[in-house]
Amino acid sequence: MSHESALGLPSDGGRPPVAWRKSRRSNPNGACVEMARRPDGQIAVRDSKDPSGPVLIYPAAEIALLVDAIKSGEFDDLIA
Repeated sequence: MSHESALGLPSDGGRPPVAWRKSRRSNPNGACVEMARRPDGQIAVRDSKDPSGPVLIYPAAEIALLVDAIKSGEFDDLIA
């Protein structure tokens, strides 16, 4: 996956506000990844423990490919 130069920018970064969310399955200790759809349709990703830290920006199609790969078990060996 590629990402824009948003790496290292604060999550507000002068961008319009977005609705951040995390998985319903995320753990209660706050160590989660949060995602938000940007007005331009791309997906922003950040660490929930550091909401004003770096944000990665991905095209929605790349996030869809990642989700499909996860669902198919392509990365299961990383957690086995």
